[in-house]
Amino acid sequence: MQKFSTLKSIPAYLPIVNIDTDMIIPKQFLKTIKRTGLGKNLFFEMRYDDNGNKISDFILNQNPFTNSKILIAGKNFGCGSSREHAPWALLDFGITCVISSSFADIFYNNCFKNGILPIIVDEEKIKELSEYANRKEEISVDLKEEKIVYGNNEIKFKIDSFKKKCLLEGLDDIALSLNKSDKINSFEQKLKSSKPWIISD
Repeated sequence: MQKFSTLKSIPAYLPIVNIDTDMIIPKQFLKTIKRTGLGKNLFFEMRYDDNGNKISDFILNQNPFTNSKILIAGKNFGCGSSREHAPWALLDFGITCVISSSFADIFYNNCFKNGILPIIVDEEKIKELSEYANRKEEISVDLKEEKIVYGNNEIKFKIDSFKKKCLLEGLDDIALSLNKSDKINSFEQKLKSSKPWIISD
């Protein structure tokens, strides 16, 4: 997992509430277990018409938002099913930070496990940030300082300290387990000595 520290980007603004995971990545694209290749299908039903052509007035089909790394969204983002393909699709498109006034719990936690920073701010701040998207101006996110900087203003946000550490150090669940490999090996050696019938070479 890539480390997350600071990020600067022109944000894309998607002012829709209750965007569920099926809207983020529809069910027909869930056959893969790979984390790559899903970006082209992100928001598929909003980005493409029935003939597979891009819908020109959808925000992520417009320059410079095709390269946005920050998505500003309506409340209750990521509701619906718990599919981990949703953060995979966002990440593969290039989005590594989502800002909303609220997130569905499972999606919120899945973001941290996949290197995406979900930030919760109040609705008034969402409106302020959306103006920077409308003007195609960059904003920046500083995870270490827990703040969003836009123009001469800044917004402070709160992140759980453990989740913050994982993002800063690029630690997913596998990496966290590997960090404890010495203790795991020590436990296995002790178990092998005391109960050899459990572990065999």
